[in-house]
Amino acid sequence: MFNASLWGVLLGFLVIMNAQTVGAEQSPDFEPGAGGSRTQASGLKIGVVEYRSLMEKVAQREQTEKKLEREFSARQKKLKTELEEINKIKDRFAKEEGVLSEEEKVKLSKEGQKRILDFKNAETEFNQDLNQTRNEEQQKLFKIVLEAVQAVARDENYDLILDRDGAPFARDSINVTAKVASKLESGEGSSKAPKK
Repeated sequence: MFNASLWGVLLGFLVIMNAQTVGAEQSPDFEPGAGGSRTQASGLKIGVVEYRSLMEKVAQREQTEKKLEREFSARQKKLKTELEEINKIKDRFAKEEGVLSEEEKVKLSKEGQKRILDFKNAETEFNQDLNQTRNEEQQKLFKIVLEAVQAVARDENYDLILDRDGAPFARDSINVTAKVASKLESGEGSSKAPKK
């Protein structure tokens, strides 16, 4: 998976880079009740978002989970079946060890070892493929969230929006998660989000 705090820093950086031209039009005065803080000294309007919460609210999240299930369920079932077969070989070996000839013991042992090795290789490949695909899909979801954050930043003249998890302290008054969630729900700010 990805590190949420790292994504938060990246998210904040991208939003501030995008908002530089928007912020140039702003007055440096404090604007009480504007849903964000504008400090007199810096002239910055800053907000925070709960990134993890937003990732849960992306409409495409459910589609992504279904896609992963469709793409990987057959391989997962095959691995489960193979593991059951390996366990049957182990059980047979344990039960019949006293009555098997040395030749049969060696043959059964070699078969079990080969299947275990094949299983471990297939399992490793499965996990690598699953993780790579999951990460690719997470990046697509992140892009949708980023577009919604940028839309809020543009619409409301924010200079900086950070991930709440990456901020050591942030007042609830500068939390814009609900505004970004509203953009995600409406599809505004993202060409890939479905319009309702």
